[in-house]
Amino acid sequence: MVETKPHYILFYELVDDYLNRRGPLRESHLTLLRAAQQRGEVALAGALANPVDGAVLVFRSKEAAEAFAQADPYVQNGLVTAWRVREWTAVVW
Repeated sequence: MVETKPHYILFYELVDDYLNRRGPLRESHLTLLRAAQQRGEVALAGALANPVDGAVLVFRSKEAAEAFAQADPYVQNGLVTAWRVREWTAVVW
């Protein structure tokens, strides 16, 4: 029997000029992310590359993922055009 562990992936879709616009908001975003990490809510997070058109953040609960997105300065200031949370059943971690 394979042990499974649910995680919740927060997917971000980003504006075309995200890299040019994130500078003033980056530290606030990272502070929020580090706080979630210290609480044990987030496992991994980062922007997709080549092209930088999205980001993926892996949380341990759906509620934590949704709360993060709602509080994220990137979302609040329009750098994220859409976000969604999907349950992911991890089999290796």
